Parts: sequence; structure tokens; C-alpha cells
Amino acid sequence: MVKLHIKHGDESQFLYETTTNTPIDNLTNQIALIYNGRLKVHRICNEMSMLAKHGVTLPVNMQGLTDEQITDLKLKDEYADTCIPMDGYVEEEDGTGRRNGRAPTEKMRSILERTIQEAKDKISKKLVQADQCVTCDQVNEALQQLKGAVMIVYPMGLPPYDPVELEFKNQEELEGTQDSLDVIPEPDMSLWFSGKEMQRGKLLSDFVGKNEKTKVIVKTQKKGNSAPARERVVSEEEQKQMMAYYYRKQQELKKLEENEDHSYMDSEWADSSALKRSFQGLNDIKWKPR
Repeated sequence: MVKLHIKHGDESQFLYETTTNTPIDNLTNQIALIYNGRLKVHRICNEMSMLAKHGVTLPVNMQGLTDEQITDLKLKDEYADTCIPMDGYVEEEDGTGRRNGRAPTEKMRSILERTIQEAKDKISKKLVQADQCVTCDQVNEALQQLKGAVMIVYPMGLPPYDPVELEFKNQEELEGTQDSLDVIPEPDMSLWFSGKEMQRGKLLSDFVGKNEKTKVIVKTQKKGNSAPARERVVSEEEQKQMMAYYYRKQQELKKLEENEDHSYMDSEWADSSALKRSFQGLNDIKWKPR
């Protein structure tokens, strides 16, 4: 099996295992599912963290308004009394005005927070360092874990406009957000290896060879964008270590030069003319003043 180290720009994303006879079309589809799935997991985790802290999202027309403004405008949250966390709630005001401030109790909050961490660990970038691959099944498992935790805390469900609910239903609205810039739809994704685009209609072996016991770096890119930058000859960490090593060597040489003792030049063995005088019989000549 070939291991592909998937990167976006210079940032590692995940490892993916496949075979050299895999069509690039199929490979791109799988990579896109995992790549975008990981982004989706992180989006849900971020919103669930806010859900655990400040309760469900307010209707759009009530977000950012003060209690007085809501009263004056005669607005009402239809889900305020129905979407109540299991085991009750505690008042935790949301400074951004997006959520209703009815947060789950500590017991229910711990369920959400623990599940969030487990889901993140399942698709973490740290798996690259551990040489562990990520699959579509792992991404789906992480999503199901998150959904299950929300159902435990909110068995009646969340408001239909809550970001977490929209994500679970694949109805999230990302247009105009930073998240929309990160997502690469499968038809718009291209894979690059060794500075060349891996064109659809070909096999992986057409680009990386037929050796199944190999590991290569593949970069994702949006179609139409310029080619991703080539990999550095040495990594940033290796470069830092090299610079630190040569700096230490430079300091050691400098210290030796400062403390260098030249007294050995007065020694007999350091006299370059000693051998010549020995052959000429001049070593024992002593000078006497007149």
C-alpha cells in the first residue's frame, strides 16, 4: 500500500493509504471527502463548544439585540422553552448576543466537551507524526459521535437555524465566511505531486511509480490556482537545528581563539631549525660575551 502525505500549502493535513493502481478520479474523490469532512468536524466542534457554554442559537432577527430592544420590537424566541438541555440549564450570557444564554449543566456540558475532544483526536493532524492514516469511516464516526452527544443533551433537537443542526443536515451556509475559503469541493480539487498536477483519467502509478511500499507527499489545490510551492530540501525544524549547530561551533572556535596559549612556541620541539642545527653540530654551541 502507498502512503500519501496530504498537504494543503505547507501545512500537513493527514495520511491516506491506497494502491498504485487507483484511478486519480477515485483518489481525488476520497481525498476531498476526508479533507472537507475534517473541516466539517472542526466547524461542528467549534459551534458545539459555544453550545456547551451559552446554549442554543437565537433566531437571526434577535441576534445582537439587547433585552430591551427585543421587548420593544416584540420579538419572541419560539424555541426558548422547548430546546432546554437535559438536566436543566444555568444562565451563561453570551457576550456576542448569538446564543440564548441557557447553557447545559456541568454534567451535560462535560458530555459535549469530552465528545468534542474525542472527535478531534480521531482526525487530528498529530496522527501524521504517529504515522497513522485517516479514512472516510473515521471522519463519519467522528460526525456520528458529535451528533450522538448533542442528542443526549438535547433529546428534543436543536432549532432548525442552529449552526450545529445545519451542519448535521448538510445545510450549512458558509458563503462569505473564512470557512468557505478553506473548503475545496471535489470537482474543484486538484492533486499535485512533485510539482506536477495529477491529471484525472490516469492512475496513481503514472505519477509515483508501481512501488507499493512507498510514501509520497501530495498537495491539494483549487483548480485555476497557481501550482503549490515545492517542498523544501530541509524542513523548517531541520533548518533551525542546523543553524543552532553551526552557531555553537562558531562560538566554540571563537572561545578557543580567545584562550589560545602560544607559550608552546618557546619549546625546543617547536623550533623549526632544531633538526638543521643538529646535523651541523651547532646545538651545543654556547655564546660567551667578550
